[in-house]
Amino acid sequence: MRRGIAATALAASLALVATACGDDGGDGGSAGGQVTITWWDTSNATNEAPTYKALIKEFEKAHPDIKVEYVNVPFDQAQNKFTTAAGTKGAPDVIRTEVGWTASWAKSQFLAPLDGTAALEKQDDFTPSLLKQAQYEGTTYGAPIVTDTLALMWNKDLLKKAGHDAPPADWDQLMDVAADVEKKTGADGFWLHKDPYYTLPFLFGEGTDMVDAEAQKITVNSPGAVTGVEKAKEIVDAPGTADLDVTADAYAHMQDAFVNGKVAMIIQGPWELTNVFAGPAFKDKADLGIAPVPAGSTGKAGAPTGGHNLSVYNGSDEAHKEAAIEFTGWMTSADTQAKIALKNGTLPTRASAYTAEVKAAPGVADYQQVLADTAQPRPALPEYSTLLGDDFAQNLAAVLKGDTGVKAGLDATAEKFGELVPDFS
Repeated sequence: MRRGIAATALAASLALVATACGDDGGDGGSAGGQVTITWWDTSNATNEAPTYKALIKEFEKAHPDIKVEYVNVPFDQAQNKFTTAAGTKGAPDVIRTEVGWTASWAKSQFLAPLDGTAALEKQDDFTPSLLKQAQYEGTTYGAPIVTDTLALMWNKDLLKKAGHDAPPADWDQLMDVAADVEKKTGADGFWLHKDPYYTLPFLFGEGTDMVDAEAQKITVNSPGAVTGVEKAKEIVDAPGTADLDVTADAYAHMQDAFVNGKVAMIIQGPWELTNVFAGPAFKDKADLGIAPVPAGSTGKAGAPTGGHNLSVYNGSDEAHKEAAIEFTGWMTSADTQAKIALKNGTLPTRASAYTAEVKAAPGVADYQQVLADTAQPRPALPEYSTLLGDDFAQNLAAVLKGDTGVKAGLDATAEKFGELVPDFS
């Protein structure tokens, strides 16, 4: 998943643990037979991290020879921080990698192969497509810990007051519903988040993507992509849509508006369920609706398959690598994943983790269904996640603000993509 969550940088914490990360020439935190490993976790520090901290205590109790130093690294900083640290052998022993980062780091030889290790015990229990996303050239470099996709979150109470008992099925219906919500309740009907990741459903709904990996072709400026982004621009300008927020805190502003009942519909992932249910607008959890993202002109809806893996740093010495593998296997086991799902509302990656209790948790079964119905796996391209970076974001923001035309903005993006995937036409 890609989240522009506004978070405070933990520079001081990172500095303190740097000497315990990887193979720095010292004992790496190993003393008296106990090995200390460092884990960089990229989950939300407020509503996800507490669960992981509690689980670490359980792990350490069961494994007294391993101590885990926990560091929560803001998601939007983690990719650059790890890439820099891995290149200087200062990386953590374990990193929570967004699925789009895994292949890229494996290609750079930053990650240790995990096939045949305790990190992938009962490997057949993992959802096959998620395990494939953790692979590079046939070798597995990550153990899937959570999966996700984007869906339409909607406030049932606000839509009912506006005369709607069901969510919109396509983007045109969404604009109609949003206008009714604004007119009859005073709340904004819809909030469009400016991040490129949240724009992918507009491309998928037109039967295209940023690239065609098999044909080695850049498609971000194809006719289908232009149609999709034109629809996004139309929605931004339509009555009932909140004013476009292009600030660095746009994600946080969107979440605040939704949980406080100031906007009726957003596109969002299951990682925010805990936060949403804690908001004033959803004291009654039944007021939250979860539906597939609206369909495009093709009549089909599509959203990216996201999630995270746990990966082990290849630069760690053997003792730390072995301990990191043991920790990774424990954290991604079915029992642990079920606990994470119940506390955080995220989706497990193991079939056996979907216990009756997990399926009964508010929102989990809904997202599981959306994942099955509309989620689109990412192409096997190590650079795919990089394509969603600053160049695309800046061009997209200019398009949505009306500072440049849709085709011109996507052509500029395609030109930048040519530098990232030079073998693509």
